[in-house]
Parts: sequence; C-alpha cells; structure tokens
Amino acid sequence: MKKYKPTTPARRHMMTKDFSILTKKEPEKKLTKPLKSKAGRNSAGRITVRHRGGGAKRLYRIVEFGQSKLDVPAKVIALEYDPNRTAFLALIEYPDGERKYIIAPHKLKVGDEVLFSEKAPISIGNRMKLKNIPVGTVVHNIELMPGQGGKLVRSAGTGAVVLAHEGKFCHLKMPSTEIRKIPEECFASIGTVSCPEHRFVKIGKAGRMRHKGIRPTVRGSAMGASDHPHGGGEGRAPIGLKYPKTPWGKPAKGVKTRKKNKVSDKLIISRRKKKK
Repeated sequence: MKKYKPTTPARRHMMTKDFSILTKKEPEKKLTKPLKSKAGRNSAGRITVRHRGGGAKRLYRIVEFGQSKLDVPAKVIALEYDPNRTAFLALIEYPDGERKYIIAPHKLKVGDEVLFSEKAPISIGNRMKLKNIPVGTVVHNIELMPGQGGKLVRSAGTGAVVLAHEGKFCHLKMPSTEIRKIPEECFASIGTVSCPEHRFVKIGKAGRMRHKGIRPTVRGSAMGASDHPHGGGEGRAPIGLKYPKTPWGKPAKGVKTRKKNKVSDKLIISRRKKKK
C-alpha cells in the first residue's frame, strides 16, 4: 500500500494500491476496445442505476476468462493495471506470438510460465479441470458450466477452497463462506486473485470518486418526505419506520433478494454466514 504525507486534509488518510510491481508499458492495442459511458442509463435512455456519470475515459481490456489454447505453455511478459476491475492483469504470450490478457493471480511474476490443460502441475496461474485439483487448493476464475469461461471469484484478493470431490461435482467454499457444488468438468485457475490490499484502499477525497464515475449520493433521511420514505420531519429525525426502505418503498438493508425455487438452489450446500 502507498500512504501519502498529510500535506492536505484529503491526503492525510489517503491510501492507494502499490503499482510498483506493474510493468511500465501501454496496454496492448489489439486487446483493447473503446468503452462508451452509459452513466447508469439503459437502452431506452432511462436511469436504472443511480449516482453514475462523468469519470475518466477508459479503454476496455479484452480478458481471456476461458481456455482457448490447451496444453500450450505461455510466458508472462507483463503485469498491467486495468481501470475496469479491482484485480491486475497479466499479459501472456504463446510460442506462436499470440498474446492474451488473463486475471493475474497473487505472486505471479513476469517471466513465469502458465499452462492451461485438463491436468497441469499445481502451480500459481495454471488452469485445469476441478476434478484434477486436490482438496485444500485455493482457486479462482471458476466456470459455472463447462466451456462457459470463468464466472466466479474474479475480484481482487479473492479465492475459493476445494473442499471435496463427490460424484460429478466438486464442493467449493466461496469467498462469501457459501459452500457450493460445481461440475467437475469445469476449469479453474490455481491461486488467489492479485491485489489483496484492494480492501484497504482509502479514497481520501470526493474528487477521486468523481474520477471513478460515481456522483454524489444523498441520504434518504436528509431528503424531503416527497422524495424518500425516510425524509421529512423537523431537524434531524429518525426514519420513523419499522425497517429501512428504498426510495420506491421496498424493504432495504439485509433483506434477501434471491428468487425462491431457483434452479441452482440444489447446488448450494450451505448458505453464506451473516456478518456480525
């Protein structure tokens, strides 16, 4: 982590990631594409996600979440920053000269070799089928269905633990503590995701949130009664309700939003534990 000297009130507590491990280079031109700012609007132009807008312009990095080339070792030639996700990216190069971006695992270094195969050595960055990964191994970028590409455990510092192999399924303990069955034919990458210090980042000032494209968020209790269920009253007042509500009157904070009788319910062995 990089800590700043308290030259201003904003800088006093500001903390950012350590970017010194990254390679000083421009992103791969062939692996980037423009990213249009939607500012929280849907295809009809209506705001569906509030408090979005502005922010620094970004290029989208095309990341390989699957395994297009099997049994061909690739060399890590760079570690790069990605403005679109919390983790760092690793640029890998195959013997034929083709380059791909992958999510960089923690402790992966420039010059290391990674291998995508049905059965590969248990080494950081290697990608293989869950049925060939021993119990106790930490994995990330996990497929939900074979051949679909990694969908689970992709954010900074996260990792899932292989708990057991049972029939056609592998039991995984997710970062949320949920224990879930995943088909054994699915691929997963070895190791935890890079940048575990992301959780300690302190924004420090409002301007940095605007650079990220996040606009000011106002508390419901600071609004008027016509604008929010929590609003109104003289001076500072409690919300005056049995439970918190959204601006549209629906229950908020701690309410389960998962649909009942979902098909994948049978694959969840135990739900995540509540935070105390």
